Amino acid sequence: MKQLVASIMCGDQLNLKAELEGLLEAGINWLHCDVMDGVFVNNLAMGPYDIEAIQQVDGFTLDVHLATVTPDKYIEMYGPLKPDYITFHIETSENPQKSIDLIKSFECKVGLAFSPETPVSEVEPYLDQIDLLLVMTVNPGFAGQQFNESVLNKLKELTDIFVTMEGPRPLVEVDGNIYSETIEKMSAYEVDLYVLGTSALFREDGLSYTEKAERLNEVINL
Repeated sequence: MKQLVASIMCGDQLNLKAELEGLLEAGINWLHCDVMDGVFVNNLAMGPYDIEAIQQVDGFTLDVHLATVTPDKYIEMYGPLKPDYITFHIETSENPQKSIDLIKSFECKVGLAFSPETPVSEVEPYLDQIDLLLVMTVNPGFAGQQFNESVLNKLKELTDIFVTMEGPRPLVEVDGNIYSETIEKMSAYEVDLYVLGTSALFREDGLSYTEKAERLNEVINL
């Protein structure tokens, strides 16, 4: 089943509990939690205490996205919190297999992310070992960037690969300027999770989260 996912760093941090309750009311029960180190990306976001605060509200599936260098250091830091998924970038891991095994040691599901300029061939060897594949449709770091059209070719390539895979494929998550128009562009490909930020969810437009979710669910389920 296709799911809407809220990029919670884009929400109102001063009213986090109300934001979370509003998302649950709208049926959005997946959260994308960006951890940024100011090195891999030129931004900082979401420490362990932020994740702990979010976990006080029941009902969410949490994906902690490590947009960091030295991912194993951060896996060790966030693993004890036991989010549902920990996702690291293929570009930053010296030994992806070690990072995958480390996440599993904390009994978390494994996510693997790759940026728009990184070819599918870099992540393909690990597709049968991970639970989630995060396809970045913008360069990680900041909300509000333009959707990278070249990623559509990668989604097609992945869709073709999945046809030949033995066993279950990972969930495919897309993140970066995701809204109705870009969702429609990806409709022919295998995509399960759509991360929503300022482009489609956390913007002041007079609509409730429930109204926005209803409209977007109509698009992803066409």
